[in-house]
Amino acid sequence: MTGGLGMDVIVNFIAAYIDAAWLDYVLIIGGLGLLFVGGESLIRGAVSLALNLRLSRLVIGLTVVGMGTSAPELMVSVQSALKGSPDLAVGNVVGSNIANILLIMGVGALLSPMAAKGLSLKRDALIMFAVTVGLLWLGFQGIITRDHGWMMLALLTTYLMGVYVWEKIIVGKDTAPAETSTESAGSPLVALIWVALGLLMLVGGADALVRGAENVARGFGISEAVIGLTLVAVGTSLPELTVTIIAAFRRQGEVSLGNLIGSNIFNILGILGVTACIAPLRIAPQMAQIDMPVALGVAALVLLIILLAQKVGRLSGLLFLGLYAAYMTWLFVGPQSLP
Repeated sequence: MTGGLGMDVIVNFIAAYIDAAWLDYVLIIGGLGLLFVGGESLIRGAVSLALNLRLSRLVIGLTVVGMGTSAPELMVSVQSALKGSPDLAVGNVVGSNIANILLIMGVGALLSPMAAKGLSLKRDALIMFAVTVGLLWLGFQGIITRDHGWMMLALLTTYLMGVYVWEKIIVGKDTAPAETSTESAGSPLVALIWVALGLLMLVGGADALVRGAENVARGFGISEAVIGLTLVAVGTSLPELTVTIIAAFRRQGEVSLGNLIGSNIFNILGILGVTACIAPLRIAPQMAQIDMPVALGVAALVLLIILLAQKVGRLSGLLFLGLYAAYMTWLFVGPQSLP
Protein backbone atom coordinates (compact mmCIF):
# COMPACT_ATOMS: atom_id res chain seq x y z
CA MET A 1 0.00 0.00 0.00
CA THR A 2 1.03 3.53 -0.59
CA GLY A 3 2.37 5.61 2.26
CA GLY A 4 1.30 9.18 2.87
CA LEU A 5 3.39 11.94 4.37
CA GLY A 6 1.63 11.58 7.72
CA MET A 7 2.48 7.90 8.02
CA ASP A 8 6.09 8.59 7.02
CA VAL A 9 6.39 11.06 9.89
CA ILE A 10 4.90 8.54 12.35
CA VAL A 11 7.19 5.74 11.15
CA ASN A 12 10.27 7.96 11.46
CA PHE A 13 9.21 8.96 14.96
CA ILE A 14 8.74 5.32 16.03
CA ALA A 15 12.04 4.33 14.39
CA ALA A 16 13.85 6.84 16.61
CA TYR A 17 12.87 4.84 19.69
CA ILE A 18 12.48 1.27 18.40
CA ASP A 19 15.24 -1.05 17.20
CA ALA A 20 15.04 -1.37 13.40
CA ALA A 21 14.69 -5.16 13.64
CA TRP A 22 11.46 -4.73 15.60
CA LEU A 23 10.00 -1.79 13.71
CA ASP A 24 8.12 -3.87 11.14
CA TYR A 25 6.50 -6.01 13.85
CA VAL A 26 5.49 -2.85 15.73
CA LEU A 27 3.87 -1.58 12.52
CA ILE A 28 2.01 -4.88 12.04
CA ILE A 29 0.68 -4.99 15.61
CA GLY A 30 -0.10 -1.27 15.65
CA GLY A 31 -1.81 -1.52 12.28
CA LEU A 32 -4.03 -4.36 13.48
CA GLY A 33 -4.96 -2.35 16.56
CA LEU A 34 -5.86 0.71 14.50
CA LEU A 35 -7.94 -1.39 12.12
CA PHE A 36 -10.11 -2.89 14.84
CA VAL A 37 -10.52 0.33 16.81
CA GLY A 38 -11.20 2.23 13.58
CA GLY A 39 -13.74 -0.35 12.43
CA GLU A 40 -15.62 -0.13 15.72
CA SER A 41 -15.58 3.69 15.54
CA LEU A 42 -16.81 3.72 11.94
CA ILE A 43 -19.71 1.34 12.61
CA ARG A 44 -20.71 3.21 15.78
CA GLY A 45 -20.74 6.53 13.90
CA ALA A 46 -22.44 5.08 10.80
CA VAL A 47 -25.29 3.52 12.78
CA SER A 48 -25.78 6.76 14.73
CA LEU A 49 -25.73 8.71 11.47
CA ALA A 50 -28.38 6.39 10.02
CA LEU A 51 -30.60 7.04 13.02
CA ASN A 52 -30.14 10.80 12.74
CA LEU A 53 -30.87 10.87 9.00
CA ARG A 54 -33.74 8.38 9.38
CA LEU A 55 -32.08 6.08 6.87
CA SER A 56 -31.58 2.32 7.10
CA ARG A 57 -28.22 0.87 8.07
CA LEU A 58 -28.09 -0.75 4.62
CA VAL A 59 -28.00 2.64 2.90
CA ILE A 60 -25.36 3.97 5.32
CA GLY A 61 -23.34 0.80 4.71
CA LEU A 62 -23.61 1.30 0.96
CA THR A 63 -22.58 4.95 1.08
CA VAL A 64 -20.64 6.24 4.11
CA VAL A 65 -19.10 2.92 5.14
CA GLY A 66 -18.72 1.50 1.63
CA MET A 67 -16.97 4.55 0.22
CA GLY A 68 -14.98 5.19 3.39
CA THR A 69 -13.47 1.72 3.54
CA SER A 70 -12.44 2.11 -0.12
CA ALA A 71 -10.07 4.95 0.82
CA PRO A 72 -6.94 2.71 0.68
CA GLU A 73 -7.84 1.54 -2.85
CA LEU A 74 -8.28 5.16 -3.87
CA MET A 75 -4.86 6.07 -2.43
CA VAL A 76 -3.14 3.20 -4.24
CA SER A 77 -4.86 3.71 -7.60
CA VAL A 78 -4.37 7.48 -7.76
CA GLN A 79 -0.69 7.27 -6.84
CA SER A 80 -0.23 4.41 -9.33
CA ALA A 81 -1.76 6.55 -12.10
CA LEU A 82 0.48 9.49 -11.19
CA LYS A 83 3.53 7.20 -11.28
CA GLY A 84 2.56 5.70 -14.65
CA SER A 85 1.61 2.24 -13.30
CA PRO A 86 -1.86 1.55 -14.77
CA ASP A 87 -1.60 -2.22 -14.18
CA LEU A 88 -1.32 -1.66 -10.44
CA ALA A 89 -4.20 0.85 -10.44
CA VAL A 90 -6.59 -1.46 -12.30
CA GLY A 91 -5.31 -4.66 -10.70
CA ASN A 92 -5.76 -3.16 -7.25
CA VAL A 93 -9.46 -2.51 -7.90
CA VAL A 94 -10.17 -5.83 -9.62
CA GLY A 95 -8.25 -7.81 -6.99
CA SER A 96 -9.92 -5.93 -4.14
CA ASN A 97 -13.40 -6.57 -5.58
CA ILE A 98 -12.67 -10.29 -5.80
CA ALA A 99 -11.25 -10.32 -2.27
CA ASN A 100 -14.20 -8.33 -0.90
CA ILE A 101 -16.64 -11.05 -1.95
CA LEU A 102 -14.75 -14.33 -1.84
CA LEU A 103 -12.48 -13.64 1.13
CA ILE A 104 -14.21 -11.02 3.25
CA MET A 105 -17.85 -11.92 2.67
CA GLY A 106 -16.80 -15.55 3.09
CA VAL A 107 -15.23 -14.84 6.48
CA GLY A 108 -18.22 -12.73 7.55
CA ALA A 109 -20.72 -15.41 6.55
CA LEU A 110 -18.81 -18.07 8.50
CA LEU A 111 -18.86 -15.88 11.61
CA SER A 112 -22.53 -14.93 11.30
CA PRO A 113 -24.87 -15.76 8.37
CA MET A 114 -26.06 -12.56 6.66
CA ALA A 115 -29.72 -12.07 5.81
CA ALA A 116 -30.06 -10.92 2.21
CA LYS A 117 -33.75 -10.02 2.08
CA GLY A 118 -35.31 -6.85 0.75
CA LEU A 119 -35.49 -5.07 -2.56
CA SER A 120 -32.66 -2.65 -1.78
CA LEU A 121 -30.03 -5.37 -1.43
CA LYS A 122 -31.23 -7.13 -4.59
CA ARG A 123 -31.11 -3.80 -6.43
CA ASP A 124 -27.56 -3.05 -5.35
CA ALA A 125 -26.30 -6.57 -6.06
CA LEU A 126 -27.75 -6.18 -9.57
CA ILE A 127 -26.03 -2.79 -9.96
CA MET A 128 -22.73 -4.31 -8.78
CA PHE A 129 -23.12 -7.01 -11.44
CA ALA A 130 -23.99 -4.43 -14.13
CA VAL A 131 -21.00 -2.16 -13.43
CA THR A 132 -18.72 -5.23 -13.42
CA VAL A 133 -20.07 -6.12 -16.87
CA GLY A 134 -19.22 -2.56 -17.92
CA LEU A 135 -15.71 -2.93 -16.52
CA LEU A 136 -15.19 -6.14 -18.50
CA TRP A 137 -16.35 -4.33 -21.66
CA LEU A 138 -13.79 -1.60 -21.00
CA GLY A 139 -11.21 -4.32 -20.44
CA PHE A 140 -11.79 -5.66 -23.94
CA GLN A 141 -11.42 -2.09 -25.27
CA GLY A 142 -7.98 -2.10 -23.66
CA ILE A 143 -8.23 1.36 -22.09
CA ILE A 144 -10.27 3.48 -19.69
CA THR A 145 -10.14 7.00 -21.13
CA ARG A 146 -10.80 10.31 -19.38
CA ASP A 147 -14.23 10.41 -21.04
CA HIS A 148 -14.95 6.98 -19.58
CA GLY A 149 -13.79 8.27 -16.19
CA TRP A 150 -16.19 11.23 -16.25
CA MET A 151 -19.04 8.94 -17.32
CA MET A 152 -18.27 6.57 -14.44
CA LEU A 153 -18.33 9.43 -11.93
CA ALA A 154 -21.64 10.65 -13.38
CA LEU A 155 -23.08 7.14 -13.01
CA LEU A 156 -21.86 6.98 -9.40
CA THR A 157 -23.51 10.31 -8.61
CA THR A 158 -26.77 9.14 -10.23
CA TYR A 159 -26.62 5.89 -8.28
CA LEU A 160 -26.14 7.64 -4.93
CA MET A 161 -28.98 10.06 -5.62
CA GLY A 162 -31.18 7.14 -6.68
CA VAL A 163 -30.38 5.24 -3.48
CA TYR A 164 -31.41 8.22 -1.39
CA VAL A 165 -34.68 8.73 -3.29
CA TRP A 166 -35.45 4.98 -3.20
CA GLU A 167 -34.84 4.88 0.54
CA LYS A 168 -37.22 7.76 1.20
CA ILE A 169 -40.00 6.24 -0.90
CA ILE A 170 -39.77 2.49 -0.31
CA VAL A 171 -37.81 2.03 2.92
CA GLY A 172 -40.86 1.15 5.02
CA LYS A 173 -41.60 -1.87 2.83
CA ASP A 174 -38.03 -2.88 2.14
CA THR A 175 -35.49 -2.61 4.89
CA ALA A 176 -35.88 -2.11 8.61
CA PRO A 177 -35.88 1.67 8.91
CA ALA A 178 -33.39 3.17 11.28
CA GLU A 179 -36.07 5.19 13.04
CA THR A 180 -37.61 1.98 14.44
CA SER A 181 -34.38 1.02 16.18
CA THR A 182 -34.24 0.95 19.95
CA GLU A 183 -30.76 2.49 19.84
CA SER A 184 -30.22 6.14 20.66
CA ALA A 185 -29.28 8.35 17.74
CA GLY A 186 -27.05 10.70 19.71
CA SER A 187 -25.65 13.91 18.29
CA PRO A 188 -25.13 14.14 14.49
CA LEU A 189 -21.85 15.99 15.08
CA VAL A 190 -20.60 13.26 17.40
CA ALA A 191 -21.62 10.64 14.82
CA LEU A 192 -19.65 12.44 12.11
CA ILE A 193 -16.62 12.64 14.43
CA TRP A 194 -16.83 8.88 15.06
CA VAL A 195 -17.02 8.25 11.30
CA ALA A 196 -14.09 10.58 10.53
CA LEU A 197 -11.90 9.10 13.28
CA GLY A 198 -12.80 5.61 12.17
CA LEU A 199 -11.84 6.31 8.56
CA LEU A 200 -8.52 7.87 9.58
CA MET A 201 -7.66 4.89 11.79
CA LEU A 202 -8.68 2.40 9.09
CA VAL A 203 -6.54 4.04 6.42
CA GLY A 204 -3.58 4.52 8.78
CA GLY A 205 -3.89 1.01 10.21
CA ALA A 206 -4.04 -0.63 6.77
CA ASP A 207 -1.03 1.42 5.63
CA ALA A 208 1.03 0.50 8.70
CA LEU A 209 0.11 -3.18 8.52
CA VAL A 210 0.98 -3.55 4.84
CA ARG A 211 4.23 -1.58 5.23
CA GLY A 212 5.36 -3.88 8.01
CA ALA A 213 4.18 -7.04 6.26
CA GLU A 214 5.92 -6.06 3.00
CA ASN A 215 9.25 -5.56 4.78
CA VAL A 216 8.92 -8.83 6.71
CA ALA A 217 8.06 -10.65 3.47
CA ARG A 218 11.11 -9.22 1.73
CA GLY A 219 13.22 -10.29 4.67
CA PHE A 220 12.09 -13.87 4.07
CA GLY A 221 12.97 -13.60 0.37
CA ILE A 222 9.40 -13.43 -0.98
CA SER A 223 9.34 -11.83 -4.43
CA GLU A 224 7.90 -8.41 -5.20
CA ALA A 225 5.40 -10.02 -7.59
CA VAL A 226 4.01 -12.28 -4.86
CA ILE A 227 3.88 -9.37 -2.42
CA GLY A 228 1.91 -7.29 -4.92
CA LEU A 229 -0.54 -10.07 -5.73
CA THR A 230 -1.31 -10.80 -2.10
CA LEU A 231 -0.62 -7.78 0.09
CA VAL A 232 -1.77 -4.93 -2.15
CA ALA A 233 -5.19 -6.33 -3.10
CA VAL A 234 -5.88 -7.89 0.30
CA GLY A 235 -4.15 -5.10 2.22
CA THR A 236 -6.31 -2.37 0.72
CA SER A 237 -9.37 -4.50 1.60
CA LEU A 238 -8.43 -4.74 5.29
CA PRO A 239 -10.85 -1.95 6.30
CA GLU A 240 -13.72 -3.91 4.71
CA LEU A 241 -12.57 -7.05 6.51
CA THR A 242 -12.41 -5.21 9.83
CA VAL A 243 -15.88 -3.68 9.41
CA THR A 244 -17.29 -7.07 8.34
CA ILE A 245 -15.87 -8.92 11.35
CA ILE A 246 -17.07 -6.30 13.82
CA ALA A 247 -20.49 -6.09 12.15
CA ALA A 248 -20.78 -9.90 12.32
CA PHE A 249 -20.09 -9.97 16.04
CA ARG A 250 -22.60 -7.14 16.55
CA ARG A 251 -25.18 -8.99 14.43
CA GLN A 252 -25.42 -6.07 11.99
CA GLY A 253 -25.24 -8.04 8.75
CA GLU A 254 -26.97 -5.28 6.77
CA VAL A 255 -24.01 -2.97 7.46
CA SER A 256 -21.57 -5.67 6.37
CA LEU A 257 -23.37 -6.64 3.15
CA GLY A 258 -24.01 -3.02 2.28
CA ASN A 259 -20.37 -2.19 2.95
CA LEU A 260 -19.02 -4.91 0.65
CA ILE A 261 -21.46 -4.36 -2.21
CA GLY A 262 -21.14 -0.60 -1.90
CA SER A 263 -17.34 -0.83 -1.85
CA ASN A 264 -17.32 -2.88 -5.05
CA ILE A 265 -19.60 -0.40 -6.82
CA PHE A 266 -17.52 2.53 -5.59
CA ASN A 267 -14.24 0.80 -6.49
CA ILE A 268 -15.28 0.53 -10.14
CA LEU A 269 -17.24 3.74 -10.69
CA GLY A 270 -15.51 5.99 -8.16
CA ILE A 271 -11.90 4.89 -7.89
CA LEU A 272 -11.34 3.92 -11.52
CA GLY A 273 -13.41 6.94 -12.55
CA VAL A 274 -11.26 9.37 -10.55
CA THR A 275 -8.04 7.63 -11.58
CA ALA A 276 -8.95 7.65 -15.29
CA CYS A 277 -9.76 11.37 -15.07
CA ILE A 278 -6.21 11.91 -13.81
CA ALA A 279 -4.57 9.67 -16.41
CA PRO A 280 -6.06 7.21 -18.96
CA LEU A 281 -5.64 3.62 -17.81
CA ARG A 282 -4.41 0.99 -20.24
CA ILE A 283 -5.60 -2.51 -19.38
CA ALA A 284 -3.31 -5.50 -19.85
CA PRO A 285 -4.76 -8.31 -22.03
CA GLN A 286 -4.34 -10.87 -19.24
CA MET A 287 -6.37 -8.65 -16.90
CA ALA A 288 -9.21 -8.50 -19.43
CA GLN A 289 -9.05 -12.19 -20.29
CA ILE A 290 -8.69 -13.67 -16.80
CA ASP A 291 -9.10 -11.44 -13.77
CA MET A 292 -12.02 -9.28 -14.94
CA PRO A 293 -14.08 -12.34 -15.98
CA VAL A 294 -13.34 -13.81 -12.53
CA ALA A 295 -14.61 -10.59 -10.93
CA LEU A 296 -17.75 -10.79 -13.10
CA GLY A 297 -18.30 -14.44 -12.17
CA VAL A 298 -17.98 -13.58 -8.48
CA ALA A 299 -20.51 -10.72 -8.84
CA ALA A 300 -22.91 -13.08 -10.67
CA LEU A 301 -22.55 -15.70 -7.92
CA VAL A 302 -23.40 -13.20 -5.19
CA LEU A 303 -26.37 -11.91 -7.19
CA LEU A 304 -27.73 -15.45 -7.62
CA ILE A 305 -27.33 -16.25 -3.91
CA ILE A 306 -29.10 -13.04 -2.89
CA LEU A 307 -31.93 -13.58 -5.39
CA LEU A 308 -32.46 -17.29 -4.71
CA ALA A 309 -31.30 -18.06 -1.17
CA GLN A 310 -31.97 -14.61 0.32
CA LYS A 311 -29.11 -15.12 2.74
CA VAL A 312 -25.36 -15.56 2.64
CA GLY A 313 -24.96 -18.51 5.00
CA ARG A 314 -22.03 -20.52 6.28
CA LEU A 315 -22.16 -22.91 3.32
CA SER A 316 -21.84 -19.94 0.96
CA GLY A 317 -18.99 -18.64 3.12
CA LEU A 318 -17.12 -21.93 2.76
CA LEU A 319 -17.72 -21.90 -1.00
CA PHE A 320 -16.40 -18.34 -1.27
CA LEU A 321 -13.25 -19.12 0.72
CA GLY A 322 -12.62 -22.26 -1.32
CA LEU A 323 -12.95 -20.32 -4.56
CA TYR A 324 -10.63 -17.62 -3.27
CA ALA A 325 -8.01 -20.22 -2.33
CA ALA A 326 -8.29 -21.71 -5.83
CA TYR A 327 -7.97 -18.26 -7.44
CA MET A 328 -4.90 -17.37 -5.39
CA THR A 329 -3.34 -20.75 -6.22
CA TRP A 330 -3.93 -20.11 -9.91
CA LEU A 331 -2.34 -16.65 -9.62
CA PHE A 332 0.88 -18.22 -8.41
CA VAL A 333 0.86 -21.14 -10.84
CA GLY A 334 -1.23 -20.31 -13.92
CA PRO A 335 -0.02 -16.96 -15.29
CA GLN A 336 3.45 -18.28 -16.06
CA SER A 337 1.98 -20.59 -18.68
CA LEU A 338 0.16 -17.79 -20.49
CA PRO A 339 1.75 -16.10 -23.55
